[in-house]
Amino acid sequence: MAKILVTGGAGAIGSNLCNTLARDHEVVALDNLSSGYRWLLDEKVKFVEGDIDHVHDLGLGDGFTHVFHLAAFFANQNSVDHPFEDLRVNIRGTLAVLEFAHRSRALERFVFASAGCSVYDKKNPLPLKEEYPITLLHDTPYQISKMTGEMYCNWFNAYYGMPTVAFRFFNSYGPGEVPGRYRNVIPNFIWWAMHGQTLPITGSGHETRDFIFVEDLVQGLTLGAFTPNISGEVFNLGTSVQTEVIDLASRINALTGNAAGVEYKPKRDWDKSDKKAADFGKAHKMLGFEPKTQIPEGLARVHEWFVKHRGQIEESQSLLAPEQRLVRA
Repeated sequence: MAKILVTGGAGAIGSNLCNTLARDHEVVALDNLSSGYRWLLDEKVKFVEGDIDHVHDLGLGDGFTHVFHLAAFFANQNSVDHPFEDLRVNIRGTLAVLEFAHRSRALERFVFASAGCSVYDKKNPLPLKEEYPITLLHDTPYQISKMTGEMYCNWFNAYYGMPTVAFRFFNSYGPGEVPGRYRNVIPNFIWWAMHGQTLPITGSGHETRDFIFVEDLVQGLTLGAFTPNISGEVFNLGTSVQTEVIDLASRINALTGNAAGVEYKPKRDWDKSDKKAADFGKAHKMLGFEPKTQIPEGLARVHEWFVKHRGQIEESQSLLAPEQRLVRA
């Protein structure tokens, strides 16, 4: 039985990871509940509330064999609006968690959640491969801070011999993500559609993203934690499938019976990537990673989760700070 710490453990990805790992291991979820929710966690998971930049002062104990660092100030637009908070959480906080993990003499693996938007040049051909040159021309503080987190992991690995692994997430979705102003497009689209509202598309609608279901992300993270001889490696976690935003919106409107349709709005100033897709060949070869959930099944499962937990989602929405709440489309 491993002893595992998951920062951001009450978030959408973190809660799914914690609940999966808790079947066989001792799991501690650390979260400040700024965008996570305790009701997402199984009873087997020990929950600790706190900020990651104060991780040394929270009485978490020692002896962690695995640390998954998922906590982040999410994401691009939020970082543009609040760059100093992005720096505090995503850079200072990541460094604090790395130092905390380094002090655990039992540590077998430190797993860092990076982002596919943070490293790759827009001129790179698709699908994006880990061996492509990284770029220093970023569009948002979030991209800068996630790239910095990877660099700190590389330094701890090279200088201290810490067994780090970094995963570059592409567009995640799945049960557990409560809608909000700074959340991902799929939960927000589903919530608006369930309320009979138009779905706002920023751009032409023909922009593409690589959407990966949360269970497939958890599969990749777990393989990254327990596969031997991969210290210092970095992996893409995506599906290689491009989905157009207009196709996504049409599927969600059909799934929810929403007749309000879509409306087009100007692209955000920082959103300069028209198409994205990940090559997951390295993760497949070295870890055995294989994403299984395709968009139609994944969207249906998210919608089912929204219907089942509608009351809890509405209550969670009401507890958000006003600037974080999802306003009408």
